Amino acid sequence: MSDWTLEGRKDSRLVDADWAPASLQKIEGVRIKAIANMLGDRSRLTEIWRRDWLLDNQPIEQVFQSLLEPGAITAWHCHAHTLDRMFCALGRLKLVLFDARAESPTQGNVIELRIGEERPMLVTVPPGVWHGVACLGSRPALLVNLVDSAYDYDDPDHWRLPLDTPDIPYRFS
Repeated sequence: MSDWTLEGRKDSRLVDADWAPASLQKIEGVRIKAIANMLGDRSRLTEIWRRDWLLDNQPIEQVFQSLLEPGAITAWHCHAHTLDRMFCALGRLKLVLFDARAESPTQGNVIELRIGEERPMLVTVPPGVWHGVACLGSRPALLVNLVDSAYDYDDPDHWRLPLDTPDIPYRFS
């Protein structure tokens, strides 16, 4: 014990050495890469994706962005074949992942992340992992996605469940 006269409660471990939340469950195939901002005198440069990070070995076939207004929620959606690589370029987002893959060793696990311009990270989401995104704060958020398969207009690899589905043990508040 210390030499002080007040008693307090010791903090539990909040993050690991890579600044990932220590309480974070794992989902097989999900990769999270914390990214540092490079600060200039009046600027900020942020790398979004590099092949040499070795997060996956899939190509990039399409890059798109989604602008979410404050309070917007896009949930739940999943892909049968497409790998998402999600990055919040502006604002703040809550990204929630649910592993619904029957053969996955992490089937049933939920991950909740807060990502954004202050804490940039790239999150890879494999096929079969349901995900939802909520815009946090009072300003819009910009989500950039670098997918390994371009959107097929005639046969979309995009599946949806309602926001309040009882099949996913998570509720956006």
